[in-house]
Order: sequence, then structure tokens, then C-alpha cells
Amino acid sequence: MTIDWHGVFPAVTTQFREDLSIDFKDTQRVVDDLIRDGVTGVIAMGTCGENNSLTAEEKRDMLKAIVEVVNGRVPVVTGVSEFTTPLAQAWVRDAEAIGADGLMLLPAMVYVPKPEELVAHFTQVANATKLPIMLYNNPTAYRVNIGNDVLEALKPVKNIVAVKESAADTRRFTDLYNAFGSRYVIFAGLDDVAFEGLLLGAQGWVSGLTSAFPHESVMLVKALEAGDIATAREIYRWFLPLLHLDAEHDLVQSIKLAEQIMGRGSERVRMPRMPLTGARRAEVTAMVEKAAATRPSLKITKAA
Repeated sequence: MTIDWHGVFPAVTTQFREDLSIDFKDTQRVVDDLIRDGVTGVIAMGTCGENNSLTAEEKRDMLKAIVEVVNGRVPVVTGVSEFTTPLAQAWVRDAEAIGADGLMLLPAMVYVPKPEELVAHFTQVANATKLPIMLYNNPTAYRVNIGNDVLEALKPVKNIVAVKESAADTRRFTDLYNAFGSRYVIFAGLDDVAFEGLLLGAQGWVSGLTSAFPHESVMLVKALEAGDIATAREIYRWFLPLLHLDAEHDLVQSIKLAEQIMGRGSERVRMPRMPLTGARRAEVTAMVEKAAATRPSLKITKAA
């Protein structure tokens, strides 16, 4: 599939059984539900999919299950966040053979690279596959910034086609456009600046909270695409308290708890993550329940 890089690409969660083995069938259900709700692509085994909590064999089986259930309806993009360059090269070859449509490539985990090391890592991984690649820039979480110097050096690498920008500074969207024009497709990658990023030219949104509230996520992007700023702003103001969860270190637990409350998935996570407890759990639960009671899609349904 040729990827039309636009719209809403949820970073789908990996569902676990009570013994924390992967529940492939339930993960397939979660993905199928999101596609039926109108998303334009899926990110398999990104941060919310707990990529680094899965073994290599589990990742291969998980990707096979997701490719199977998607069945060509939308692009399947899989996360690449291995600890070394050779491991990343091996995974992208496997992902291509399994049937992924694209890759979301992160800096190698744990090590904080210099710019020239970033360039070398991304180039060597890209050269191991024909799949199109979205780079994932998240300097807060991964302690390294994919700066303009790195992107300039990567311009000759033809299958690096997009950047998921998760820096909190929204000036980055305009700076990237001014520096590179249409060379890279830009996606908003941090939920609580998605509205700003899309207004400033991002063509799509890799989203965490879409897993719990897909209708509103799709509505938000469609309103912005149609130039209906008033509707988009209303949805975003309703959504923003929840979208802030995506910027916290416990984003995976919060998003999976939101999924569970909304009847869309389970909150089970693998250690070292643990489900939310105490005051934090009560806080997130109250936020989700309030959002569920006031969701914009309910207003539209009642009006119709």
C-alpha cells in the first residue's frame, strides 16, 4: 500500500490477558473498532503499544495479527525502537516481510547519540528496507532532538519521508516547513499540541487518546481540514484536559485506563509499568468520566 500520510493514526495499544501474555484476538478487536470509527491509519507497537516490553517473537506475531485484521483497509505503520542499529535493521526486514506498510523510526533506545550518530543510525536502518519511514522526534522522552542539521543530512535518503514531531514547542512546525518545504510530511505527535500543529501545517496526527475517543479525534481533524476552526476549537477545548495525559510519563497507563472506562480495551500493562493507583487513578478516572458525559459527538447525535 502507498501511504497517504494524512489524518488520524492512533498509536494502538497492545492488549494483555490476566497473566500478561498478549491477547492477540482482543488487540485485533481494538484495531478493528478504531478502523470502523474512521481512523486513516494505525501505528502498531509504538510507545502505547509497549514496543520495548515485547520480545522479538511477540513483535513479529503481533504485527502479523494486526496486518491480518486490517486487511488493507488502512496503512499499518510499525514502531522501530530497538536498542542497537543491527537489531533495528533486522526488525524492519521482518516488518516488511510480514506486510507492514511503513515504519515509525526512533533513535536507538538508552544511548543518547550525537547528531552524526543519529544520521548514521537512521540511514543504515532505512537502507535495510524499501518501506517508507516516519522519524519520531520526542526530545523530552528520548533525550535527543532530531534537529534540522540531522534532517538536512538525511534529505538524500529517499524512503525517509515523514517526521512525527512531539516537541512541545509549536514553533517547530513552522521552522520545519521553512527549512524543508514539502521534503518531509509533518505529523503532530504530542496530543496536547495537536490542534496547533495541524493549524500550522501538519498533515496528520499520531495520537494516543484516540484509542479512547476516536470519534472526537476524527471530528477534530476533519473540522480543521474543512477550515471549520470554530468546531475544531470547541472539540479541542473539550479534549485538552485528557490530551495533557499524553505528555506525562504514565501516558500508557492513563490511556489504557481511559480505554477500559470507555469499554474499548483493558488497562493491563507489562512491568516496569503498573496500572495507576490511588489519587492518580482517581484523577484520571474523573477526567475520563467527565469527558465521556460531555463529548461533542453526543451533541451531534442529539441534534440529528
